[in-house]
Amino acid sequence: MSLKTFVKISNINNLSDARYCAGMYVNLMGFNLEQNHEDFISPEKFKEITDWLSGLEFVAEFETAHPDTILSTIQEYSGIKFIEIQEEIHLKMLVNSGYGLILKVTLNEESEIDEIIAKADSYKDFEVAIHLHSLSLELKDSVIQKIKELSNNCEVLLGFGLEPDTVEEIIKDTGIKGICLQGGHEIKPGLKDFDDLADILEALEVED
Repeated sequence: MSLKTFVKISNINNLSDARYCAGMYVNLMGFNLEQNHEDFISPEKFKEITDWLSGLEFVAEFETAHPDTILSTIQEYSGIKFIEIQEEIHLKMLVNSGYGLILKVTLNEESEIDEIIAKADSYKDFEVAIHLHSLSLELKDSVIQKIKELSNNCEVLLGFGLEPDTVEEIIKDTGIKGICLQGGHEIKPGLKDFDDLADILEALEVED
């Protein structure tokens, strides 16, 4: 079994999500390593989860941590291949770190995509993928066209506006590298409501 596109799952904090997503053959699995964040994963918890997994790569997710702290923290986590940050200013200090880089950008207005497009060649040169996130934008035609322009110039992972019945069309229309989905909390240990995440992944399954 495989999926029709590249998939990153963000914010994994429990074994139920991790094993399910690994079984669906996602490509990247992200863990929040930012101290004091509500979803922070300790080195012990990370090992407990990832020891069960194979066939995918792991992302260390940070919000505001300084690059020195990021690189120091990652040494305590075996198997990290990518770093995702939200502070663009920190990219310059991480480009030669040996890790793949993802910049998560939270969009509030459509015009902000134009600002990213203006820097797309630089992102491509430094092999930085852009994770587009938004709580307010809708994937209307004008937004789709801007995302398409961006994805023509650098790698884009789309993390908003995704629905099971339209996700394939969105991927085709935008030309993105792939999508980002969000993990969640267990109702209680071992019991998890997979509905939203599972519906999209199942819509992307390649039929045997």
